[in-house]
Amino acid sequence: MFFYDIYRFYLIIRTLLIYGLDDFIPKEQYTLSLRLGRKFFFWIRNRFQDHPLGERLRLALQELGPMWIKLGQMLSTRPDLFSSMVIHHLSMLQDRVKPLDGNIAKEYIERYIGKPLTNWIYDFQTTPIASASIAQVHTAKLKKNGKEIVIKLIRPDILPLIKADLSLLFSLAKFTSYFFKKSSFFNLKKIVVEYEKTILGELNLLRETANALKLRRNFRKSKILYIPEVYSDYCSENVMVMERIYGIPINNIQKLKKQRTNMKLLAERGVQIFFTQVFRDNFFHGDMHPGNIFVSLNHPEDPVYIGIDFGIVGTLSKKDKRYLIENFSAFFKQDYYKVAQLHIDSGWVPLNTNIIDFESAIRTVCEPIFDKPLSEISFGRILSNLFHTARQFNMEIQPQFILLQKTLLYVEGIGRQLYPQLDLWKTAKPFIEKWGKDQIKMTSVLRLIKDNSSIWIERLPEFPEMLFRNLEKNTLLQESIALFLIENRNKHVKNSQAFFLFSIGAMFLLCGILFLKKDCLEEKLYFPIIFIGGAIGSWIRGWNKLK
Repeated sequence: MFFYDIYRFYLIIRTLLIYGLDDFIPKEQYTLSLRLGRKFFFWIRNRFQDHPLGERLRLALQELGPMWIKLGQMLSTRPDLFSSMVIHHLSMLQDRVKPLDGNIAKEYIERYIGKPLTNWIYDFQTTPIASASIAQVHTAKLKKNGKEIVIKLIRPDILPLIKADLSLLFSLAKFTSYFFKKSSFFNLKKIVVEYEKTILGELNLLRETANALKLRRNFRKSKILYIPEVYSDYCSENVMVMERIYGIPINNIQKLKKQRTNMKLLAERGVQIFFTQVFRDNFFHGDMHPGNIFVSLNHPEDPVYIGIDFGIVGTLSKKDKRYLIENFSAFFKQDYYKVAQLHIDSGWVPLNTNIIDFESAIRTVCEPIFDKPLSEISFGRILSNLFHTARQFNMEIQPQFILLQKTLLYVEGIGRQLYPQLDLWKTAKPFIEKWGKDQIKMTSVLRLIKDNSSIWIERLPEFPEMLFRNLEKNTLLQESIALFLIENRNKHVKNSQAFFLFSIGAMFLLCGILFLKKDCLEEKLYFPIIFIGGAIGSWIRGWNKLK
């Protein structure tokens, strides 16, 4: 395995250089050693100099293979890291690979489920209806009820290959970060950690099963979103079995219009579904690209969405939701000072941030947005600009917000593709206002008290002891603060005395030098000696004060 790792590492570096991706290295003084090393030790020339940098990155990732394609797809959701042109090319990455032989796939499904397929299904189709780098999908029918199903199979032996490439990716990130300590862009280790969580999560179909069950439960009575039934008895880490659905892909506008779908209502419902997941359920589908969203063939005048592929989901805390709502409200009022203040109050940027500079930076980036009509303003772009600006003020972007931003951009893109006149703010406003009002209702307060009452009752007998401990800690804290202030004051006095003695010493030395030049010819050396000795003595005393 050691020699394979070295060879694979060589192939990765070679591919990156063939496509000239060393152009991403900033031309700064602290990267000079890396750039010189590339010239002296790697003589592989850039063969795609006439291609844009974003296209070169896309081509290189496609050549490196499935795991790197997935990495590129994840990076395509990070406008805080790349320019819009690079993001455009990364979003074009395709994840289609040659499928595993159907009979071999059948054997693996039987092995993972632990029983022959003939015991529980029939009409198994060996040709998959979808094939990607991580999984492929076959169709069949359940014996117990005759329902059509799809069987999702994780490609065998993919995990060791992914872990090997992840290990190399970590090594590459560690090596690169050594040269880019001053560059926030090249914080590759955090990006790799985030990517590792994403891809390993997608490899566990039990997690996707749980996500699907929760989303189905949340929208069980919904008339605008249908989540297919999952047959959890037949699911494992490597296999997922669920109801087969029929619908029109959301991006097939021509077919939707042909069956006279209410496009305005369809676009508005897409926004409603997203904001319902975020603000009502705290649990949203994090991969709502067109390939995972369909429209039911029934009742085109009253369209219903169908969602699939639940490997990536996001959650938000109450603090996260309050952050989003208050920021969106302040943005649409163009109150940039409040936006800056919210960031500082919530701890997203350091407390010592200059709020006036921060407000000015936000205004510079976001003011041009409001030259457009309100119906054309993009929530996703606002978030993107906000994150990009805040990053310059040392804001660490939370992963849940990156996922939310990506999903919001998908939803907006789809909505405006379906109905270009969609007013996103008008559609989303009722959800935002309702959540804000719900937080201050007496029923919400009482529910919070009820939810926490059992914990409070349980801790009640410990209250006197906790009070005593806190009072004791408070006394110790006050004593420590008083001691610190005394020591700080004494240190300040000693520093002042030391500075005074150093100054006196400098004056004595200067006087000694002047007397030495004047009295050297008259052979009266005792004055210079006295002053120079006084200078040395004064400096010694000043040094002792500092010690």
